[in-house]
Amino acid sequence: MTGIISIIAGLGDKFAAHVLLSASALALGILVALPLAVWASRSPAVARITLGIASLVQTIPALALLALFFPILLSLRVVFGEALPTLGFLPALLALALYAVLPILRNAVTARAEMEAGVLEAADAVGMSGWQKLRLVEAPLAAPYIMGGIRTAAVWTIGAATLSTTVGQPGLGDPIFAGLQTQNWPLVLAGCIAAAGLAMAADFTLALVERGLSERRPWLRRIGFGIIALGVAGALWPAFVRNADDTVVIGAKGFSEQYILARLVGQQLEKAGYSVAYRDGMGSAIVQSAIESGQIDISLDYTGTIWANQLKRTDNVPRDRMLAIIAKWEGTRGVDVLGRLGFENAYALAMRGQQARALHIETLSDLARISPRLTIGGDPEFFERPEWKSVETAYGMRFARERNFAPTFMYDALQSGEADVISAYTSDGRIAADHLAVLADPKHALPNYDAILLLSQRRAGDKRLSGALKPLLGKIDVATMRQANFMVDRPDDKKTPAEAAHWLERQIGLGGN
Repeated sequence: MTGIISIIAGLGDKFAAHVLLSASALALGILVALPLAVWASRSPAVARITLGIASLVQTIPALALLALFFPILLSLRVVFGEALPTLGFLPALLALALYAVLPILRNAVTARAEMEAGVLEAADAVGMSGWQKLRLVEAPLAAPYIMGGIRTAAVWTIGAATLSTTVGQPGLGDPIFAGLQTQNWPLVLAGCIAAAGLAMAADFTLALVERGLSERRPWLRRIGFGIIALGVAGALWPAFVRNADDTVVIGAKGFSEQYILARLVGQQLEKAGYSVAYRDGMGSAIVQSAIESGQIDISLDYTGTIWANQLKRTDNVPRDRMLAIIAKWEGTRGVDVLGRLGFENAYALAMRGQQARALHIETLSDLARISPRLTIGGDPEFFERPEWKSVETAYGMRFARERNFAPTFMYDALQSGEADVISAYTSDGRIAADHLAVLADPKHALPNYDAILLLSQRRAGDKRLSGALKPLLGKIDVATMRQANFMVDRPDDKKTPAEAAHWLERQIGLGGN
């Protein structure tokens, strides 16, 4: 419990970012919902259409809604220019605001529909204009019900905002996603407790305002609004005291190795005098777009990933030639490839060693012969990647069943028999620890996956920054990276990514705590 409390105490910046995002999305949701409610209350057709659309939005999973705003905003750059953000705060704000609309709109429309006809007729009888009736009669009577909808929307928004990590927006989803990927349950619990606590505090505060409206007690409303104002001001404070220009933003994908390498890079930069912020849990496409647009300054990627996903290449070339082609392509997009870190984290298919020996499987050709009897597990993007299509085509793989698992759970799925084969990563420490058999690829269907360091255009010319990072190049061999990964992934005596990064720093002769 002490560990969880300690983690929560260190979530200050993420808590502040979560408050700002949730409050902004809720405010935008209110701004959209209330005018619509007024319009809908005067037209049954508008009420049906607006409530139908708002309900339809609720059926879209929040994660998908967040992701959908990336291509939408990207296409809008034609109109608004390249400065329009496609990741981070803006897509998260828009998606969450849409989610907040329904409960506010529905409560407001219901409140208006349930008003006593005599009250409205009396307002008309005394000659009130439409605006006077809305302001003096309808709004006061509907306010407690609308506040009920706002309370519901606030709780939904704060909960859904944890998913914004996937589009590069910092918040309380960061520890949750990081903890899930590394099976660090105290980290998951800390993020959940902080998010739940914030939702309960918001609900309590808004309940004060609701009571103030329904019981006509202005001092309750003032207390409620005062707490909200203080909370938002407190969340804004870190943004004012931080010098954003000096903060280097490091992007990382959602698995242990990326978390460790991001901290390793961050530690080198902090020693060089830079402030560092992390954007964890991003997908491959999101990371590439973020480094191109300058929304992150540094990313760690793999040549095979860029080769297949971005360049859409399905052929394999020697690793030096692949790196040269990638560096040239990244250069055309304003991204500088600083160099290789020294190890390769390639995709590979792995089985339990005992099962592989029993079935006499050593290569992907051997596996193809019995694949129709087996289940294969892959990370959520593996079966859509060109590498998998290449393996299917080269070897004629046809499995009985394909299943998706989060990267960290694939190895558990293999050990428990939920999968017979998994798409492993060659630098994963669990390959040796779990005695897995990595199957050879005699037809070279899978490309090279050298780990490389990328700099955004804004940081490419910073000699002090590149000078601080160049000592990392070529220093990390795959055996050392596997050990560092296993320190985070192992079930007992787990280390945090930062602790593993310090260990890695010492192993490659760069100091560390």
